[in-house]
Amino acid sequence: MQDIPTSGKIRLDAWLWAVRIYKTRSAATTACRAGHVKLNGAPVKASQPVVVGDRLRVRKDGFDRELEVTGLLAKRVGASDAVRCYLDHSEPRQKPIIPNVPIRERGAGRPTKKDRRELDRLRASWQDLEL
Repeated sequence: MQDIPTSGKIRLDAWLWAVRIYKTRSAATTACRAGHVKLNGAPVKASQPVVVGDRLRVRKDGFDRELEVTGLLAKRVGASDAVRCYLDHSEPRQKPIIPNVPIRERGAGRPTKKDRRELDRLRASWQDLEL
């Protein structure tokens, strides 16, 4: 790709779409309307112009991403080129804890009352971990 433009202004929803934060421009517009996008700490409209150096906070899929604009794109480009237009300052996501599932031996028969109670206690402790 050629040099990425760093001067001028571009609409926020178009930039979010061009750098592949959202799949469609209308999804980026909807996120702005819903308050999931903040520009320099303030909620914004989709038509707000973005310039190099602006900091964005984007809430997507239940996680916040902190982005700093380093290049302006008006059209959608490949993912490898799009990553060069922003710096990601967000914290790394924590991997969810997935406990091991107990396995009963094949042919062991129906679980006893004691086995069922132990399984219920185990399932209850897993639900506590998810909170």
